[in-house]
Amino acid sequence: MKTVLLTGAAGSIGSALRRELKGVYGELRLADIKAINDVGPGETFHRVDVADMGALSAAMEGVDGVIHMAGQSVEADWDTVHRQNIVGLYNLYEAARNAGVRRVIYPSSNHAVGFYPRNRRVGARAVFRPDGRYGVSKAFGELVAALYADKYDIGSLCIRIGNANDKPIDKRRLSIWVSWRDLAQLVRIGLEHPDIHFEIVYGVSDNERSWFDNATAYQLGYRPQDRAEDYAAEVLAREQPEDPAKVGPRVIGGTFADEEYVGDPDRIEKFRY
Repeated sequence: MKTVLLTGAAGSIGSALRRELKGVYGELRLADIKAINDVGPGETFHRVDVADMGALSAAMEGVDGVIHMAGQSVEADWDTVHRQNIVGLYNLYEAARNAGVRRVIYPSSNHAVGFYPRNRRVGARAVFRPDGRYGVSKAFGELVAALYADKYDIGSLCIRIGNANDKPIDKRRLSIWVSWRDLAQLVRIGLEHPDIHFEIVYGVSDNERSWFDNATAYQLGYRPQDRAEDYAAEVLAREQPEDPAKVGPRVIGGTFADEEYVGDPDRIEKFRY
C-alpha cells in the first residue's frame, strides 16, 4: 500500500499512529482541522474538516487506504456528535468510494457496547448497547462500514478501541487498555490483510482482565505485545472505591453510562441477549 490517509492526525491517537507508522508506507497523508507544522519525510499535510466534503475529497485523491481517526472522541451534545461522527463519517466513506479507495480503518469504540455488564465477555457480533450519544455514533459508523463493504466493496476493519494510552491509569482501564504499538499492529492488519471485507475487532492489548472476546483479531493474525496487568499493582494501589449505587461501575462504559442515567441501575441486567 503506497499512500495512506490518516485523518485526525493532530489528535492523541492520530499523533501516536503517525509515530508508529513512520516509514511503513510510501506516503502518509496527514489530515486534520488543526495545522501540523512538523511534517517530515514521507508525509504530506492537508487541512481538512471531515464535515466539508470538498476538502475531504481533495485529500482522498490517489489514496490506497484510510485510517480514520478524526471526529468527536467523547460524549457531547447531539449537534456536535452528529456533525463530526455522523455527517463526517458518511462524508469519509463517500469520498473514499468516489476516489476508488479499497480499504478503511474505522475507529469504533467500547462505548458502542458500553451498557453490557462487566461480568460477561462481549464478542464482536454482540448486539449494540451504546452508553450515550457518542456510543450511538460509533454503532452508526460500524453499520456504514458494513454497507460500504457489501454494496461498494470497500473493505473495513472496525476497531472497538478500549483506551489507547501510554499505560492504563485506573482499574477499568486494566480491562480495556491498548498500547500504541498494539493499536498500530491492528491498523496494519486492517490495511494489509488480503481478506478483509467487513470485520469488527477490539482494540485492546493482552489484558488478563479483559471483558472482550477478541477471537476475530487473533484469527486475523493479531499478536499483542503489551499487557495491562504489568501495571496492575501500581494502578490498584491508588484506586478509590467505586460507588455501588451507580450504574457505571457495573458496565463496560463506566462514567459514560453514568452521565444522565435515570432510575434503577439493576435494570441493565434485564436486557435479553
